[in-house]
Amino acid sequence: MTVADSTGVTDLAYMERLPCIKSNRSLRPGMTVNAPCRRRLEVGDRMEAVGRRVMRDYMLDQHREFFEKQSRLMVGLVDAEGWPWATILEGAPGFIQASSPRRLAVQALPSMNDPAFADFREGASIGLLGLEFHTRRRNRLNGRIEELNASGFSVEVVQSFGNCPQYIQTRTPIGATLGDTGVEVESLEGLDEEASDLVEASDTFFVASYADPGGGVASRQVDVSHRGGKPGFVLVEGNILTIPDFAGNMFFNTLGNILETGRAGPAVR
Repeated sequence: MTVADSTGVTDLAYMERLPCIKSNRSLRPGMTVNAPCRRRLEVGDRMEAVGRRVMRDYMLDQHREFFEKQSRLMVGLVDAEGWPWATILEGAPGFIQASSPRRLAVQALPSMNDPAFADFREGASIGLLGLEFHTRRRNRLNGRIEELNASGFSVEVVQSFGNCPQYIQTRTPIGATLGDTGVEVESLEGLDEEASDLVEASDTFFVASYADPGGGVASRQVDVSHRGGKPGFVLVEGNILTIPDFAGNMFFNTLGNILETGRAGPAVR
C-alpha cells in the first residue's frame, strides 16, 4: 500500500498485520471500533457500547486543563490530493487554550517549509493529539478548523476522548524550541540510508489517517495517533515500513481508516 510521509512516497505494511490481531483482548474504555474492523474482529457490539460512553463532542474539564499545560501538539491534516500528513506544533505552556468545552485555540502554526502548512485552512478537518511523555497521559481531539490567522487557529470539537498510556516511552520533558523557523525539507523518492536509520532508531511514531464516513470531504474525520515501542519496533525493509499494532484498547481507529482509504502519513519523533 502506498502512503505519503515526510520522506516522500513509501509503502506501509499495515493491513498485512490485521489478521494477526486477536479479538479476545481485555476491553478498555475507548472509541467506537471502525466498522470494517468490527466485522473482521467481531468486537462490534462490545465496542459500540463502550464508544457511546466515552466518545464526546466536547472536552471534559480535565482534558481542557491537560491541553493547556502542553508545550507540544501533534497534528494530522489531509492535503488536496487526499494524502494525510502528521506534524508537531510547539509553544510555551499556555499556547493552547480551551476557552470552552467545544473550542480549542492554538497559537502556533508549522513552518512554511512544513508539507502540512498548506493544509491549514478554515473548514478543514483536523486531528489533534496531546501527549505528556513524563506522565504517559494522552488525549485526542478531532474537529474542524474554525478560524485561521497568521499566528494560529481554533478548532471546533467534533470528537474528544482519552487514551490509555500503553507503549508510550517515558521521556524527561524539555522546553519547546521556540523561535525555530523550521528546517529545509528534503523530498525523496524512497527511504535513503539516513532516513532508514532514523526510523529504526526511533521509539516513537505518529500516524495521521482519515475516513470519509459520509462519502465526501464534508463528513471527513481526521485522526493522528501514537505508536510506541523499543527502538527497532518499526521494521524497515527497503521502502516498506511494518508498524506492529500491539494489544491495546481495540479502538482500531488508525487501522480502520487505512482499511478505508489505503493511505497514512507517519512522522518520526
